[in-house]
Amino acid sequence: MQEKLESQPTRDTLANGVPYFEQAPRVVFARPRPANASAHETASQDGLAREIARLFGWKFQPEGDDFGEYRHSHRPYYVPGDTLVDSPAQAGAAPPRIGGHGDLFGGMVPYPFVATKAITHALFDHDAQRPPGWSVEFGRRVQEAVLRGTTVFCIQDAHRAGAELLRHGPIRLKPVDGTAGRGQRLLKDMAALEAAIDECDSRALATQGLVLEEHLEKVATLSVGKVQIGSLLSTYVGTQSLTTDNTGASVYGGSDLRLAHGDFEALLALALTDLEREAIRLARLYDEAAMSCYRGLYASRRNYDIAHGRDAAGTVKLGVLEQSWRPGGASMAEVLALEAFLQQPQLRSVRAFTHERYGEAANPPRNARLTYRGDDEKVGFITKCAGIYSYDDG
Repeated sequence: MQEKLESQPTRDTLANGVPYFEQAPRVVFARPRPANASAHETASQDGLAREIARLFGWKFQPEGDDFGEYRHSHRPYYVPGDTLVDSPAQAGAAPPRIGGHGDLFGGMVPYPFVATKAITHALFDHDAQRPPGWSVEFGRRVQEAVLRGTTVFCIQDAHRAGAELLRHGPIRLKPVDGTAGRGQRLLKDMAALEAAIDECDSRALATQGLVLEEHLEKVATLSVGKVQIGSLLSTYVGTQSLTTDNTGASVYGGSDLRLAHGDFEALLALALTDLEREAIRLARLYDEAAMSCYRGLYASRRNYDIAHGRDAAGTVKLGVLEQSWRPGGASMAEVLALEAFLQQPQLRSVRAFTHERYGEAANPPRNARLTYRGDDEKVGFITKCAGIYSYDDG
């Protein structure tokens, strides 16, 4: 049995329409669904789509892709479960009538691998195997923004790259489409590397890739992002927390964010730490390189995870781990912040959070918007919620 908390009514001023959109009204679809989406994933996607529709006075279509009576009077707005691919032949292909980032909460990529953490690292060398569309230039441009690492697309390159990286210390083997830290392996020597590579599917490796990256100790993960719906824009910096799931593994447990009303200049005008400012600089470098090097890429929701820790030599490192151009774990907090800025245009920033907790004993904070609470078929009993801590009007 699951419990859901419906969105609270919008203020009359919002329900009557706020001039953020000079365009036809919308029908919001929580589509496409990810393959094999579980109950909590579907509830999160539906909840986000419903919240966006409520916020801007749009229609929410809970099932299917049928416009019904609104076919000729409304435009579609999609809240996909994953990054979309601009190719009808690919899984995750975009639905029709998406003309740009104004038509979705998420992003569109020209090739499937661009949606994954595979692009974060360069290839091992000029002879390394790569998929069609791979940008060598992107790897060059983000070198200072990422940790030491390599992306590989064949067994031979995995052996060569892994051996080189192990000279500097332990490494992490990371599936390119893994989420919440699941599926990663810590490798400390060649024997562990050989064993891990032997388990790889060469066919999947050739199309999806695999990331080998230096391991950091005492890691904290920061998040930097930008989210836009129509002309309403917010940027943010914050931290992620870990929690223990129902199997005892350490996984993503939520985000604590400082969100500014406006672009990165508005965020940088706030009182931030030097670490936060450097994380923003690296995320922007990564973002600008991606948008430049992969033609056809666009996104209304951009999030970058950045690791801060020490390498095997004790050197402090800061580097982008991966991008997310799709609705993610922090997205309900992002939309709640947009709501605050829409209702109170004088606000400079808000502090918002998301929580994900496992087990029936976990209860959401009183000020939280509940997204899902129930026994999920994949991860067991989980509670997911979001809310706002505080408001800053300067």
